[in-house]
Amino acid sequence: MPRYERGLFIYNGNAGNGELEQNLSETIPVIAQQVKELQVIQTEDLDEFKETCCRYGAYVDVLFILGGDGTLHECVNCMAEQNSKPVISILPGGTCNDFSRVLGTPQPLRQAAEAAIKGEEVSVDIGKSNDDYFINFWGIGLITETSTNIDEGQKDRFGVLSYFISAFKTMNQADSFHFTAEIDGEKLRDEAVMVLVMNGRFVGTREVPIPDTRPDDGMLDVLIIKNSNLTLFRELLSMNKPWSDPENFQELTYLQGKDIKINVENSQKIDMDGEIKGETPTHIRVLSNHFTFLAPDPAVVKNIQGFTNGNDR
Repeated sequence: MPRYERGLFIYNGNAGNGELEQNLSETIPVIAQQVKELQVIQTEDLDEFKETCCRYGAYVDVLFILGGDGTLHECVNCMAEQNSKPVISILPGGTCNDFSRVLGTPQPLRQAAEAAIKGEEVSVDIGKSNDDYFINFWGIGLITETSTNIDEGQKDRFGVLSYFISAFKTMNQADSFHFTAEIDGEKLRDEAVMVLVMNGRFVGTREVPIPDTRPDDGMLDVLIIKNSNLTLFRELLSMNKPWSDPENFQELTYLQGKDIKINVENSQKIDMDGEIKGETPTHIRVLSNHFTFLAPDPAVVKNIQGFTNGNDR
């Protein structure tokens, strides 16, 4: 007996790694066995994708998205304010597929489809930044400059490697900025090269070693990076070690909160889930248990296994 009555499989025909026919053949037959009525829709661009999610999302039980983090971001922004939302399954068809890693999704597509359709339904928080929504991260500074500096030709040729090429170039040119923040009423004034507010744990396929972070804990994790140097990397690597005390860090500040206000002396562009949207100042709030996802490995969502290498998934 099929697990779901009505489902929608949606993909962007102009996105991905040039292996669309193979990607579809590895996923649709697997999913169709567990959905009684499965509709498949190809969209031509992200605008049409978002429009399709808005139009059909409330009328299906489960929504399968073949795409990357930017595609998922548009879906989340479309459906965040709808009263009726389907269960969502993200099949990794993009460059980094960071939030699929948060759900414990295998990265080979056939394995991802097989694991997803058998996955556990889990409730997941999202963040709201002014009038937009994010599911994985919100960032200013170094991370925004990295996204802006990506060469699209390199992205097509090298995939995820293009992010690391851009990050390496950007780190050598990173300019610090003065900011003020209020996190659940606690005020902070400092200087940084990057501020990250995270709901997930992966950026550019790499897991950020934040201890005990979960996308279902009703909290957002705030990382303030003061300088991009060797001390920073040592502190990052030691964050989740038992002997580590974040209060003694020199280049890194780690906080958690539900209500976050950030302002910058000179307005900064905002990166949400790899998409450049809006500028500071911003007011960020967590919306608890706002979406339901199919999690192939719920233990990864709940961070039971602790810090792992995201490239293994």
